[in-house]
Amino acid sequence: RGALMKMLANSAETIPLWVGKDGESPPALAGAIPSDGSYVATCGDMVAALVKSPDGDENWILAEVVAYNHSTGKYEVDDIDEEQKDRHTLSKRKVIPLPTMRACPETNPEALYEPGTTVMAIYPQTTCFYKGVIKEQPSSGAEDYQILFEDPSYADGYSPPLNVAQRYIIQVSEKKNNRK
Repeated sequence: RGALMKMLANSAETIPLWVGKDGESPPALAGAIPSDGSYVATCGDMVAALVKSPDGDENWILAEVVAYNHSTGKYEVDDIDEEQKDRHTLSKRKVIPLPTMRACPETNPEALYEPGTTVMAIYPQTTCFYKGVIKEQPSSGAEDYQILFEDPSYADGYSPPLNVAQRYIIQVSEKKNNRK
């Protein structure tokens, strides 16, 4: 388990830092910039995958793309956690590519999530994504975000601030519910 956590930390630190020139817009998957709808993650890419557990709950997990079938529009992904090692076949909407580059706060603050933004982030020492709120942005390309995770065991409903690398934070796609 320790080796897996070390590998994940190393992966977060070694993805390139995107530093744009004046007026240059950050590309897709740099920091908080999402991919467009036509983007297809390739074999070996790390993604967040929405999988059903044996008890029927759905959870976002860290997974690696094994294959993408263009005719069915489905991904095959492997759970990154060695203890699970499950392979899942998922529709494209249940797979979110992770950032492939970190955003540089000094040159491209627009590629960072704003404080107060609701996101999904990997809870430290796990391979699962949980809902949280950005407390603080990184002040340099090497720093992590501070995330307040939703946690009913605390009086205000949130954990104390926890550090999460840019690589492991994704935009929450809120389900639209029009009933009041």
